Amino acid sequence: MAKSQLNILKIDSSGRHDGSASRQLTQRLADRLAAENSNAQIVSRDVSFGLPVVTEDWIGANFTPQDLRNDAQKNVLHQSDELVSELHAADVLVIGLPIYNFGVPAALKTWIDLICRAGETFSYSDAGPEGLLTGKRAIVVVASGGVPVGSPADFATGYLTQVLGFVGITDVIYVSATGLAMDPEAPLRSAEAEIDMLDLGLAA
Repeated sequence: MAKSQLNILKIDSSGRHDGSASRQLTQRLADRLAAENSNAQIVSRDVSFGLPVVTEDWIGANFTPQDLRNDAQKNVLHQSDELVSELHAADVLVIGLPIYNFGVPAALKTWIDLICRAGETFSYSDAGPEGLLTGKRAIVVVASGGVPVGSPADFATGYLTQVLGFVGITDVIYVSATGLAMDPEAPLRSAEAEIDMLDLGLAA
């Protein structure tokens, strides 16, 4: 993955801005990546402010061949096109994943719906769907009040791993701050230490 410039896409999804554990951890990770790669460029995408949901018009535009789309269809896909472009440009994804009610936040699910597009981030073949975003790494920081990563109650990380693999991103690392509802400090400190010790292996 070495190259003249390391493109980092930082995605935050927590509805909390002040005091958000996942935001604190994504920023720490992005800062470390930037510090260790002199030519790093960070693009920040905060999906918590709201993205357009998939509608009938969106579906119709998405399945219309690109060269046949009218202006209205291009407009309805504009946000999705921007998100897909960010993914294609990124070498590393830093994703903040707070666990809400055992799953991913609605804001992150909306982002997923907008970037999973045939011909853009995956394609169909005789062998089935094939991801088009290969050669990238995702580092996911998980913040949870009390759902341990990998436990039967964790419906978030397995789902995100499936989605990332579906679009071709199979190099996925999880850093977890679990148990914040019981102790808001110790899990955060543990996750920070884990971030500081990660073998990133991404020097440009």
